[in-house]
Amino acid sequence: MDTFAVDESYRSRLNGFIRKQVTEGRQVFVVVPMVEENEELNIKLKSAQEHAAQLSALFPDLKVGCVHGKMKAKDKDAVMAAFVSGEIQILVATTVIEVGVDVPNASLMIVENAERFGLSQLHQLRGRVGRGKHKSYCILVSDNDSPELKSRLDIMCKTGDGFKISEEDLRLRGPGDFFGSRQHGLPEMHVADLGADVNVLQQAQDESRRLLEKDPQLELPEHRALRQRVDKLYEANSAGFN
Repeated sequence: MDTFAVDESYRSRLNGFIRKQVTEGRQVFVVVPMVEENEELNIKLKSAQEHAAQLSALFPDLKVGCVHGKMKAKDKDAVMAAFVSGEIQILVATTVIEVGVDVPNASLMIVENAERFGLSQLHQLRGRVGRGKHKSYCILVSDNDSPELKSRLDIMCKTGDGFKISEEDLRLRGPGDFFGSRQHGLPEMHVADLGADVNVLQQAQDESRRLLEKDPQLELPEHRALRQRVDKLYEANSAGFN
């Protein structure tokens, strides 16, 4: 898979590439960060409903679908089934397609406002394409010109190694972003720099797996305090989960 980072100046070329992929019989994912427009935000972000309408107008001869987390499950399933069958050529979606979607005929993933996603999430998203025999592409679109963002997206363009991407994501975003943005209340670590001391993270993961194999529900008396802490953590960050 080839991954590219572009800005809005490439929009006409990007639209032409969408047309080329569909003409060759392939299908396209377009991922956006929002379900619907929010005029209260000071920044312009692509929304699923608005962008799907724009693409429908731009490609009137093609079938454009839209799927997002606010849809009823049966409606979402119907759209996904139409995409899997090939009835829909372009699917505009939020991150509800991050996992559990297998469309081997999809060869192009476009992520709008790529600056709004973490590296690990971008890597997870682009895994939705390249699942068949066809050459696949992931195009990250952002007009944000900050050096940090360019560095992050450059990592995506240079490697497909999930571990390296997660390592860099952790270093750049910090441990407080495991459950979303830092303002959700998770403290930064002061004993170890998990971004630099990845071996510490690996040891913690190994220990966590061993503990959960022994006590999957954390029901043993010695794990009661840990279970209470985990419950509080999830409760405090419930809005960050689909």
